[in-house]
Parts: sequence; C-alpha cells; structure tokens
Amino acid sequence: MGPGSSVGDALISSPDIHALSFTGSLEVGRRVAAATAANLVKCQLEMGSKNALIIADDADMELAVEAAFNGAYSGTGQKCTASSRLIVTEAVHDEFVEKLTQRLAEVRVGHALEDGVHMGPAVDAKQLESNLGWVQRAQEEGARLVFGGERLEGATDGYFMSPALLVDTTNDMAINREEIFGPIACVIKVRDAEDAIDVLNDTHFGLTAGIITNSLKLASSFKARAETGCVMVNLPTAGTDYHVPFGGRKSSSFGPREQGRYAREFYTVVKTCYIKA
Repeated sequence: MGPGSSVGDALISSPDIHALSFTGSLEVGRRVAAATAANLVKCQLEMGSKNALIIADDADMELAVEAAFNGAYSGTGQKCTASSRLIVTEAVHDEFVEKLTQRLAEVRVGHALEDGVHMGPAVDAKQLESNLGWVQRAQEEGARLVFGGERLEGATDGYFMSPALLVDTTNDMAINREEIFGPIACVIKVRDAEDAIDVLNDTHFGLTAGIITNSLKLASSFKARAETGCVMVNLPTAGTDYHVPFGGRKSSSFGPREQGRYAREFYTVVKTCYIKA
C-alpha cells in the first residue's frame, strides 16, 4: 500500500513481475503500458469512460427513469460504468426530463449507512470541488441546470451534494467528453434512434452503453453497433457480474478483459506439452 509515485512506479518498472493489472485514469494507464512494455510484462488496463444510456421513442418511461437514476447516481456517480450521458429522442425528451426531475426530488442525500438515504457523499473535498466546478462550467457553455448541483450540509461530516441534472447539452461540450466521477447526468436531445447511436459512439471512450426500448430490432442493432465492451438493454449501465468478461474499447481498456475465464487466462500461463508413450 502506498502512493503511486513510489509503490506504483516500483511495480510498473520492475522486471521481476510477470503481469500487471491497473484500474485508473487514461493518463496513468498510458504510463503503465509504456513502462511494462520495456520489460515485456503483460498488462491489463481499465481506464476512463463516458457511458451513455439511450432513451428511445418506444421506451417504457418508468423503466427509463429508474435505469437512468440508478445508472447515473448510484454510488454517488463514482463508478466507471456510470451513465453520465442520457441520450433522449425528441419525441419523449420533455416527458423523460420531467419524470427524472421528479424522481431526483425524492432523493435523500446523507451518510451512506443511514436508513432511508439514497445517495452518499463524494469521496473527498477535491472530488466535491471538481463536481461543483463541472456543473458551473457546463452552465457557462450553455447547459441548463434543472435540478441539484449544490453543496449540501448533512447531519454528519462529509462532502455532500445534490444530484445534478443538466439539459440542453450537446455532445461536444466538455462535460460530455470527459469523465467526471460524480452525481451529474447530462441530457442530450437527438432526432431519433439512429442519431442516438451516432452520438453514443462519438467519444474516445467505450466501456458500457445502454438502451431503453421495446423494439427487438432496435435493441439488436444497438448491441451490434455500440462501440463499447459492455451493452445493456432495459437495464442501468452501472452493474457487472463477475462470472462474465468486463472491459471496454477505445481508450477505456487495453489488454485482456477482466473477470470470467479471461481473468484465469491473464493470471496463468499456457503450456503446450508433448509426450511420447
């Protein structure tokens, strides 16, 4: 245990290890890949993300709201699988925003182990300051804050803020390009499902993606075309099972997948054996 500047650097530059698994930022992940390559050490990297949840014209609206709420705000948004981009078709945009806003009004923020609390604090003061800064920056770029985004004082010490929902955002805004790791979701209005998939893929990350739809044809098209390592249909993006592979595409992941049989392959070495009887 220790800081990356000492323990981390010692590990990634050591010729005495055979494999290294890292979870963290894209910037550090690139350093890990470069350092381990020098010693021909295999590495497994899980880095940033900018996950999206598509709400299609035919979506079950109650299901859409719950999937968006759980995906964007569970764990105070501090998950690499959090759906911080909510891509909503124009036909259902206003209804979705209204119902999600109503859902957020019911949220109780406080000590994470207290009964009745739905959302806990940010991990530390620096993260809270970053979250609030992103809300302010988004508004300066033209986004409209329809709920939350304010620091809260709780009954216990902690870095609390209300869940933030921003609308009138575009996919080229900084808040929709960079990973935030906070309880902030941005709604991006699109023309239709085709437009939604294009916007979904317009990112240098590719970890998880989801869609809410009753159309098997659309769901199948989405699963095939989403440039992500994990896809969810009528489910939140934030959630994984340990018996199946986990990982992303583009700048989200590098090397073998985590979990399932892929984990066994990463942490072992294949040996081919010949025997003459």
